[in-house]
Amino acid sequence: MMDLLGYGAFFLTTALIFSLVTLGLNLQWGLTGLFNVGVAGFVAIGAYTSALLTTPDDAARLGGFGLPILVGWLGAMLVGGVAAALTGIATLRLRSDYLAITTFGVAVVVQLVALNAQKLTGGPFGIGFIPRPFGGLAETPLLFNLSNLAVVSMVTLIVYLALEHLSRSPWGRVLKALREDERAAISLGKSARFYRVQAFAVGGAIMALAGALQAHFTGFIAPDNYLPALTFQVWVMLIVGGSGSNIGAVIGSILVWAIWAGSGALTSVLFSPEQQARAASLQIVAIGVMLCVILLVRPNGLFGDRPRRPRFGKRARVAPSESGS
Repeated sequence: MMDLLGYGAFFLTTALIFSLVTLGLNLQWGLTGLFNVGVAGFVAIGAYTSALLTTPDDAARLGGFGLPILVGWLGAMLVGGVAAALTGIATLRLRSDYLAITTFGVAVVVQLVALNAQKLTGGPFGIGFIPRPFGGLAETPLLFNLSNLAVVSMVTLIVYLALEHLSRSPWGRVLKALREDERAAISLGKSARFYRVQAFAVGGAIMALAGALQAHFTGFIAPDNYLPALTFQVWVMLIVGGSGSNIGAVIGSILVWAIWAGSGALTSVLFSPEQQARAASLQIVAIGVMLCVILLVRPNGLFGDRPRRPRFGKRARVAPSESGS
C-alpha cells in the first residue's frame, strides 16, 4: 500500500511537470495562435540553466555555481524567456508551417549543443548530482515523493491561476483578438508583433521552469531527454485537453501521461525482455488511437469550446418567416 501511494505521488509529480509545459504551449497556441514545434528546446534550456546554476563545482565543465534551487528556477525562467523572445523577434513574421519549421530547427540546435558542448553541458554524459528538493528524505521514498508533489503542485497552481488571470485581462483579450482576426486588432492600434513576442516569451519561460523542475526532481539530465518525442507528447496533451483551455491543458496532461505510463507498464508485462524494445512503439500507437477517438467524439478536445449549432426546431421556425418576408 505504501509503495502504491509513493508511486502515485511520483506519477502525479511527473504529470504536473508536463502540465506546466502544456500550459506554456496553450498560452502560445491556444490563446495566441503561435505554432511552436520547438517545445523540447525550451524545456532543455530551463533544465540545463538550472542545473548549471545549482550543481557543485566540476572541473570537467563550466558552471557548477552551487546556488540555491530557487535561484536556479528563476534563472531558468529568465534564460528561457529571453531565448523565446529572441526566437520570437526573429521568426514571428512567419506564419503557420514556416514558423513551425523554424521553431523545430531551434529545438534541434539546442539538442545538438547539449549533445556536443561537453565543456558546458557534459555532452552525451549529461549533468548529474543536481540538488533535489527534500533530498534528505530520499531514503524514505514515500515522504520524498509526497514532498516533491506538494512543491510541484504549488508551482503548477500558481502558474495556472496567473494564466487564468492573464487570459481574462486586457492583455489576454488582445491576444485572442490577434488569434481570431489580426487585421481587426491592428486597426484598433494594437501591435501584433509586440504582443506575440510577449506571449511567446512568457510561454517559453513557463516551459523552461518545467524543465528546471524536472531536472531537480530526477537529479540527472541528458540530451536524450529532450528529443522531438517530447514535443509530440506535449502537443497531444494540449489537443486532448482542449486548445485554449488551461484546465484542459492540466487534465489532458494527466490523462495522456497515464496512458503513456500504463501502456509502458503493460508492454513490460506482456512481452519478454528481448522484445520490449520493439514493443515500446505500442505506446505511440496507444496515444494515437486515444487521440483519434477523442477527436471523433470531441473535435475541440475535452474542455475546448464546442461550436454552437442551431437546433433543428429553431431552424424550422425561422424558415417560414424568412420565406414569407
